[in-house]
Amino acid sequence: MRASVLRVSLCAALLALVVVPAQAEDAPVSRLPLISDEPADPLLKQLFDETRARGGKILNLHRTQGLAPKLAKARRDLAYAIRFETKLPAALREMAIIRTSQILDSEYERNQHIPLAKACGVTDAQLGALEAWESSNLFDDKARSMLRYVEAMILAGGEIDDEIFAALSKQFSPQEIVEITIIVGNYFATGLLTKALKVKVDPPGAVPGKC
Repeated sequence: MRASVLRVSLCAALLALVVVPAQAEDAPVSRLPLISDEPADPLLKQLFDETRARGGKILNLHRTQGLAPKLAKARRDLAYAIRFETKLPAALREMAIIRTSQILDSEYERNQHIPLAKACGVTDAQLGALEAWESSNLFDDKARSMLRYVEAMILAGGEIDDEIFAALSKQFSPQEIVEITIIVGNYFATGLLTKALKVKVDPPGAVPGKC
């Protein structure tokens, strides 16, 4: 009798190992239909293959945006340009992105960019103080001028007063100011997208860990 029970338990455990991953892979990652990691659309397949070739993983954001392949490519190209081809220091870039996600309350963006910010040199203490940066001594004048501009862009609907812009201009070049402005606009849009479409946060290990 005991041997029969053990055989049944073993079979159930083996079945669970087979069935559960398949269910997880087929589970929706947003409000929209799930896209395969090996899509039939040639442009989307190219995008996914290029992401893997760079050492990246296919994220839930990729699977969601992939329903509009040409726009997915445009957004991917902009994200890569922001990350790899900007003059703005990487730590400041990540501070701007995370502060944008905090204001918008975008869990998806925070989950993506906190590990990346750490890899780029933002400390745990700075991340913990970022929402209350004005009362913190962990941010220098350069970071403070940028964070004040980031908040004004979002909270004031882009209406930046002369004092805020003058302080920013003392710390950053015209190119960097354009970069900051595009970064905030892009990640504000991404935050809205992930919230509106309920894009699920990616599991541990899917988030990029290199600056």
